[in-house]
Amino acid sequence: MSEVVNVRVMDRDYSVGCEPQERDDLVAAARMLDQRMRDIRGNNRMAAIERIAVLAALNLAHELQQTRHQGGVLGDEFDRTLGDLERKLNSLVGNPDREPDAR
Repeated sequence: MSEVVNVRVMDRDYSVGCEPQERDDLVAAARMLDQRMRDIRGNNRMAAIERIAVLAALNLAHELQQTRHQGGVLGDEFDRTLGDLERKLNSLVGNPDREPDAR
């Protein structure tokens, strides 16, 4: 069941619906967005809020893309290493023909 959560970003209040178990993450995301937008605005109090919001969103989306890419590369390397370790373990316990489980 969805609940309404009030968050504040750049001195403006927003009401957002979310699941109760997602409340803390939503509040943390609002704090992060607020800080990013304030960093972008810096001392320029005349900067348009829409421009600041778009730049903050682009920065966060770019970081997300980089994290996904790094996770994919690291995940593939992890799977290979895990497969190698499983093959070595199988050979040590006497199951050299057993293939590792697909991951």
